Formats: sequence, C-alpha cells, structure tokens
Amino acid sequence: MAYLDNFNHQFYGPENGRKWVFIHGLMGYGQNWRRIISGLESTERCLAYDQRGHGRSFQPESGYSPEDYANDLKQIVDELGWDKFILVGHSMGGRNVMAFASMYPEYVEKLIVEDIGPEAHPNAYEYYEYLLNLAPTPFATREEARKYFMEDFVKTAKTREKVEVMAQYFYSNMVEKPDGTVDWRFSKYGIIESVKAGHTHERWDQVRGLKMPTLWIRGETSQELKPDIYQRILAENPMIKGVEIPGAGHWVHSDQPQAFIAALKSFVGDF
Repeated sequence: MAYLDNFNHQFYGPENGRKWVFIHGLMGYGQNWRRIISGLESTERCLAYDQRGHGRSFQPESGYSPEDYANDLKQIVDELGWDKFILVGHSMGGRNVMAFASMYPEYVEKLIVEDIGPEAHPNAYEYYEYLLNLAPTPFATREEARKYFMEDFVKTAKTREKVEVMAQYFYSNMVEKPDGTVDWRFSKYGIIESVKAGHTHERWDQVRGLKMPTLWIRGETSQELKPDIYQRILAENPMIKGVEIPGAGHWVHSDQPQAFIAALKSFVGDF
C-alpha cells in the first residue's frame, strides 16, 4: 500500500503547475484550505490532506510530535516525486511545516507560516483537554450533537476565539460512527498529544535556522500569536518577511481569505 493511502487527500490544479502543500491546524482537516486553494488552482498544483489523527486519515496510537508529522510529509512527497514545493501551514500545521523546513530544507522552495509562534507552553494542552472534555460524547444522534454545541456549549465554554465559531468548528468535527452514534472525527488522544509534544521546548533555533524565503502571517486580533513574539520572529532571521492581516484572528485564511490569497501571491510572485 502506498504511504499516501493512509491519508485522506486531494489534489487540485494542473499537474504541471508549480507545487504547493497545505497543512491544516489542530483539529482541522485538508478541506479547511478549500477557499484559499480555489484562488490558486487555475495555475498551481496543490495538495491538501488530513494529517495523522485528524479528519479521515489514519489514527495511530502514538507519534504526534511536529517531527512525526514532518516525516509523514517527507514520505508523501518522496512517493509523489515532489522534490521542490511551496509549503504552507496554519497553527499546529505551522509548527509542523517549520519542523519539516528545518529537517529537510532542500525540499522547500518557499515557506508560509500562519499565526503560530515557536515558544514552549508545557500546560497548553490543558485548554484543549478542557474544551474536548466538555462535550458529552458520543451523542446518540447528530441532532443531539447539534443541539449541544449550538445551545449548551456556547453558554458554558470559555474559549479564546469567539465561542460561536468554536462551537461550529467542533460540530463540523462530529461524524457518525459505525454503531450509529456521533463522535469526534479526529483522535481525541492524538489532539492532546499533539499539543503536548508541540510545546515541550522552545523552537527559536528553528526560526533562526530557516534557510528559505519565509512569510510569517499574523491575524491582527490573534490571541495565539502575541505581537511581541511576532516582532521577535521577524527580527531573528532576515529570510523571514511578515504580513499582519487586519480584521483577522487566529484563523487568518478563514477570516480574510482574499487578503490571505493576496499575501501569498505577493510573496511567491505572479501566477
């Protein structure tokens, strides 16, 4: 079996187009990039996939560090014969692409990191553990799940982003299981382990060591990437260029998709 078969994935655009790989964030999946890819796919060849433990991809019992995710990407692109591509990652995906670019710099033509920093937060997992444990999963029906997230969750959950947005996002991650119950699309264990492994130590050495042109995008109102950390990132490495997008929070490419696409086009050159 091909390694790529472990992952729910989709290609977009002409096969002879310039190659891009899009890596989603925590609890996300490849389709989170659809609006962005729609602005590129007339000329560009794009790959988006659900990372391990996410979406409809395989859910191993271990292996959720940024380096594990990076090695998945290495095996995928080697299988495809992609030896040079533009790499884009959001949030946890941004940490994973930074790991990949540090481990395998020869593959990365240009790097785009969206709204994540390199600092360590050993207790960061507690926030996600709290949110995931609020939901009384599994639900008996999809309607029961919808009612919980749209009514109870929005009243009780304390979230960094808008609670209504988080409720909708969590509900979109509910799927019907073979026994008819409705539960998380992703591996709950894998989500918690991803946060733990991603925050065990600071990764400023990776920021300083990036050898390829890099665009670091921040949402103006992001609570995830603080302004002082962002400014330090830009000062650490002359290869890094920064763009802060107004009217966007942590989900920059969702909040302001046209501005995000414009930033990509400005960075990589005309399509």
